[in-house]
Amino acid sequence: MELWELSARESIRMLVNRYNSNGDSGRFAEVFELFAEDAVMEVPGRVHTGIDEIKLIFTGTKDRLGDFGRAGSGKPFYMRHHTATHQVDFIDQQTAKGRCYYFVLMPHGVDHWGRYIDEYGVRDGRWVFTSRKVTMDGYVEGGFGAASA
Repeated sequence: MELWELSARESIRMLVNRYNSNGDSGRFAEVFELFAEDAVMEVPGRVHTGIDEIKLIFTGTKDRLGDFGRAGSGKPFYMRHHTATHQVDFIDQQTAKGRCYYFVLMPHGVDHWGRYIDEYGVRDGRWVFTSRKVTMDGYVEGGFGAASA
């Protein structure tokens, strides 16, 4: 393995980590910086093209989460995404594809789970998402994922 690949793998790993950490903390401006301006993000039932459309995913989710959290059991509200089995395949030194599993913890426990299927590219010297497909493989009845399915 060459040095550029080690550096790229770590950058992509941090990209995926920052997506979840910033999103779970409501730091959406930081999430948007992780995408190319012309990125595509697919969520169940909809494809969003360009950063302005991708922003709508997060603002809509924030509104739905607020309603869901207020209807809960009085426990502190949180959402924590966890990823596993992250695989990265390089096309060249500027483009790569990746995939990993995710699951989401909320106050009631595991809520939903699925896969991220990604494409990454170098823009302005840093790795960003050029495409992200979010699948949902399952969810807990009555949970946030069930309401989003």
